[in-house]
Amino acid sequence: MAYIAPFRALRYDPSRVDLDRVVTQPYDKITPEMQERYYTASPHNLVRIILGKREAADHPGDNSYTRAAASFQDWRRQGIFLQDAQPSIYAYVQHFTAPGGKTKLERRGFIALGRIEDYTGHVVFRHEQTLAKPKADRLELLRATRAHFGQLFMLYSDPAGEIEGVLPTTSGPDVDIHDEYGVRHQVWKVSDPGLIELIQGKMRDKKLIIADGHHRYETALNYRNERRTQDAPDSVPEASRDAARQVISAMAPHELVMMTFINMDSPGLVILPTHRVVHGLGSFSADALKERSRSYFSVEEVDPTVDAGRAMGILREAGHAGTALLGITANRAFLFDTAKTIGSNLFAGVSLRQQSLDVVQLHKCLLEAVLGLSEESIRDQQNINYVRDAGEAMTRVREGGANVAFLMNPVRMRQVRDIAFAGEVLPQKSTDFYPKLLSGLAIYALK
Repeated sequence: MAYIAPFRALRYDPSRVDLDRVVTQPYDKITPEMQERYYTASPHNLVRIILGKREAADHPGDNSYTRAAASFQDWRRQGIFLQDAQPSIYAYVQHFTAPGGKTKLERRGFIALGRIEDYTGHVVFRHEQTLAKPKADRLELLRATRAHFGQLFMLYSDPAGEIEGVLPTTSGPDVDIHDEYGVRHQVWKVSDPGLIELIQGKMRDKKLIIADGHHRYETALNYRNERRTQDAPDSVPEASRDAARQVISAMAPHELVMMTFINMDSPGLVILPTHRVVHGLGSFSADALKERSRSYFSVEEVDPTVDAGRAMGILREAGHAGTALLGITANRAFLFDTAKTIGSNLFAGVSLRQQSLDVVQLHKCLLEAVLGLSEESIRDQQNINYVRDAGEAMTRVREGGANVAFLMNPVRMRQVRDIAFAGEVLPQKSTDFYPKLLSGLAIYALK
């Protein structure tokens, strides 16, 4: 059962700051160039808290985490952040055009607190693996600031759109800004107890899939467990202590985390592909790629001068019938389709539902079997970069900066749902939900 709750969010005071100059993309989407731009945009830009600059002289008493905590406390004291008077949820609407598209789209959801659940409870489901280093970083920030600054992107199923339909978004929004990608973000504070209770009731039977924020969710989970251990009463016998911890902290602030809930059945839900660019292979040969790939796919050579738009068009057309991948080298282009190896030993330990996915075919057949990259080297990005824009991926190769770019169609929402609910995970960077949720629209302070 999904438990959600209203909260008294901390929000930027629009009389003190320009909102569009202080909010940011999620921390893991902020490049060094973006970080510098955010720093320049405002002395109160949230990047100074969620991804502060590291200094050569950093030490345990003065580092990016301690500076983040100090900035957070100072901004609260100065009134840069103001706390809402009433427990509320926050309707959140994004208006956008998908990259490469022309149709105007709308995605509707709401920001609220959600109870942190162990995966074994079958309420919250993941679809990607996580890495230890990003979780350690986010845990240090959470310990220092005792606050969540960005929302976890959570999906629920509501084919009839009942929950979206009751969100009050007709009057003027509290927030109305555009981000650097041209996406319009609107937020409405919803404090009506009756409406909040109605939404809570409709969410009770929902299962939740993490779309974006796997590392932050597991960080919140680890922090919750850490706090439960610290809060255990010494007077309770060790054998009963776990149960006592849970009773004592049942609705403690650290048992909840800030989430944005989006309907996975909404036509405004967009998943983009993340293309792979392989570099640093001294013995790479386009001829060898073509010939070795014939063991796994039907291979067709296509126009080597194809541009990004046409390349993605070829993929979409070929993808209607099944697997379709496009390999771009310096002066050649190959379409890989009609996968031949589903059910073979190459996919030992991989479910049939995943074996048919383009991204799994790419990793197992082309990256590992044909190019000889190990799972570990792929995970550590030793010879691979992940690029959203097909044109950028192709340019890197054609300008000599990489050996080959592999372009693909996006994973479908139905595939993500089935894999997540089956308790499985996709390869890293399999999904790119667009647009991202801005950080800084609401803040959940644990104290």
